[in-house]
Amino acid sequence: MAAASDISTRLGTGERDGALITALAATVGTPFWLYDAARIESQIARLRGFDTIRYAQKASSNLDLLRVMRRNGVKIDAVSNGEITRALAAGYQAGGDDLVFTADIFDRPTLERVAELGIPVNCGSPDMIDQIAAVSPGHRIWLRVNPGFGHGHSNKTNTGGPFSKHGIWYEQLPELGPRIKAAGLELVGLHMHIGSGVDYGHLERVGDAMIEAYRALGLPVQAVSAGGGLSVPYHDGGSEIDTEHYVKQWDSARLAIQQHQSAPVEMEIEPGRFLVAAAGCLVAEVRAVKQVAERYFVVVDAGFNDLARPAMYGSYHRIGFVDAAGVPVTGAAHPVAVAGPLCESGDVFTQGDGGVVEFRDLPLPAVGDFCVFADAGAYGAAMSSNYNSRPLIPEVVIDGGEVRLARRRQTMDELLALETGETLSLGDAAMRSA
Repeated sequence: MAAASDISTRLGTGERDGALITALAATVGTPFWLYDAARIESQIARLRGFDTIRYAQKASSNLDLLRVMRRNGVKIDAVSNGEITRALAAGYQAGGDDLVFTADIFDRPTLERVAELGIPVNCGSPDMIDQIAAVSPGHRIWLRVNPGFGHGHSNKTNTGGPFSKHGIWYEQLPELGPRIKAAGLELVGLHMHIGSGVDYGHLERVGDAMIEAYRALGLPVQAVSAGGGLSVPYHDGGSEIDTEHYVKQWDSARLAIQQHQSAPVEMEIEPGRFLVAAAGCLVAEVRAVKQVAERYFVVVDAGFNDLARPAMYGSYHRIGFVDAAGVPVTGAAHPVAVAGPLCESGDVFTQGDGGVVEFRDLPLPAVGDFCVFADAGAYGAAMSSNYNSRPLIPEVVIDGGEVRLARRRQTMDELLALETGETLSLGDAAMRSA
């Protein structure tokens, strides 16, 4: 079992942790998200072997974190019109290579916006090529390639192969080269991301697939992107990925392509959770300790509307408890499941893939203690919802000597303000069929 102090060390806050958690709980209430900018910066430093680091902001997208990325020279990948707006609000510029839009389709407002702002597009479908060419001749594009295979820690994080909706099927590439050329589009590069949790055994295969994709397309490229999916050690004793090895493997593919076309090829990587997962935690208050037979349920005031990953695909987060004085809870271990307050049997943070509740050996906390979920900086706040009419919770960032409220707690008045009940005018024909 990981003590709360061990969890805190991964946040980079050291001995301040317990006192900080209790002080923040008193200031912003529970539950809340807590991030450490220094941990993000240390992860960025591990990827400097790539020419460009492009943050997949869907992992965690509050403006404060985006500004941390920007000041460290990290560029942005946006997957929606809203994420484009966030990047621009954080100070990124449209029209250059600060910002790339990646998707498998254009909705109409997004197509109009990327054309107007000149934002490069990473096309995940052949239809996107035709649609951007029609409204923005000469537009800069990437191609996201599905190489015919994928890999991920869950079926829900596998983004390659014949059962994945993502990317352009590799067998279609020969017909796309002439199509891009005829449309007058500018091809920037090829992008390949096959899933989250990619292991070393797939590296060489993915690199070879990138080379084959380049040859099949038959057009020169300015860059190749390794996508993301770098592993994060969520479990105790998990090993960190060897980023130098990762760089070397991708550099081999880049050099092979560069030698073939005798023109420079840059190398990008697009990490999301690798940069922010270990930098964030979720802090909740213990509100009940329930004995069920010889086991215990510790029920906290955060639910899967806040942290969806365990319920969505059985993700593991190390858990520790801190008492009201900020001291880590220790003592005899008991079989404990940690659950939330939602009116759902699946609202359990200790479960495996498939929804099986798992009991861990943990010391028993008391009502009023705090529960810390480690490595929750990626796909935590970003996947939060208002299920059970629960407002979104605060996000706090530790940055050097500052502690900033990146996002305040949402209010019920803000939620209800969206529910206008206004009458829509649809025309006589539509009303007759209503």
